[in-house]
Amino acid sequence: MSEESYIQNLFAERIGGNSFGKDTAIYKFEKIKRAKLAAKAEKPDTPIIDMGVGEPDEMAFPEVVNALQTAAAKPENRGYADNGGATFKSAAAKWMESVFGVSNIDTETEVVHSIGSKTALSLLPKCFINPGDVVLMTTPGYPVFGTHAQYLGGEVYNLPLTEENNFLPQLGNIPADILGRAKAIVVNYPNNPTGASATIKFFEELVSFAKENDLIVIQDAAYSALIFEGEPLSFLQVPGAKDVGVELHSHSKGFNMTGWRIGFVVGNPLIVKAYATVKDNSDSGQFLAIQEAAIAALENPWITEKIANKYSRRMDLLVEALNSIGFKATKPKGSFFLYTRAPVSVEFNGNRTEFANGEDFSQWLIRNELISTVPWDDAGPFVRFSVTFEGKGEEKEQQIVAEIRERLGKYTFEF
Repeated sequence: MSEESYIQNLFAERIGGNSFGKDTAIYKFEKIKRAKLAAKAEKPDTPIIDMGVGEPDEMAFPEVVNALQTAAAKPENRGYADNGGATFKSAAAKWMESVFGVSNIDTETEVVHSIGSKTALSLLPKCFINPGDVVLMTTPGYPVFGTHAQYLGGEVYNLPLTEENNFLPQLGNIPADILGRAKAIVVNYPNNPTGASATIKFFEELVSFAKENDLIVIQDAAYSALIFEGEPLSFLQVPGAKDVGVELHSHSKGFNMTGWRIGFVVGNPLIVKAYATVKDNSDSGQFLAIQEAAIAALENPWITEKIANKYSRRMDLLVEALNSIGFKATKPKGSFFLYTRAPVSVEFNGNRTEFANGEDFSQWLIRNELISTVPWDDAGPFVRFSVTFEGKGEEKEQQIVAEIRERLGKYTFEF
């Protein structure tokens, strides 16, 4: 048996120090992956219905792909993009105005491209977080900002998103000593995983709260234009929002451009400048041809509307099917996530199986009926269904949801 490498003692404490790589805990997405493989092996003739994937099921639209092909052939696009092309920033500002009615964005100082929202969320903590600083983050939620804040010696204080409060954080419940050390609050609406939407009233309260407590606001708006009713909502529509925060927009969800890694940060000029400074020392910008293709997407907001219509249609089918077998699912106002309380047990042929949490139920769904979901137990036992399952056309969508109803309809669920 070989001796342990000296390298084991050189890892930074932020990723586990000399214990890095020795943790035997299995991340929930790895558990899902393993359960899917086991289920396929046990029932090779039954197709998996994958409703756990949180990314679009189709390619970018031809208008966008064609723009990339043309732009990639231009010699002037071969070099570093640095902090982005002026035409992209201008297109982003125009899109904010046409979709959200947010005007007067200074393209020189108030918008900078990102290599996707995930990268922006990993860079922004470097602008603000010192050891001992606190970040307020909603849970369940996307953890990247908090993870990087902790890398820097900061702390995360979680704000539970509960059904009783419409999956909005209760700002008044934050302890005074936490607020005294907090520098930032991160929100995400429409929300992943709950699918919940914010309201103008909540954003107004958030702006006031940030000003009262000297906080910056990071609104991750990756799903902001994927809505099923009403008009798209931006945090920056609220008077004073630009005084306290920025909004992160992404092409991944609303334009079927997940792997393209392009988006933008827009809002407070000081925050945008700080982000651009850190970014300039972290990457060399996204390929200019991808930026040109992203402009083509921004100039065609009907693309997002068409995608949203598809998800809305699928959501109607799924909600009706689940509720017909005992669930109490409610269609969200946007995103492509249906977040619903997990049952406490299931009965079939006199046999009863109990579920301790959402993860138990999610694992049971995969192993018994080859339906893949994502469990979330951070603020109660819930599972997340994503309507991004692969199914081309309305007839195929109806067939898939009918199959879900058939597979689950033979059981009696208790909630």
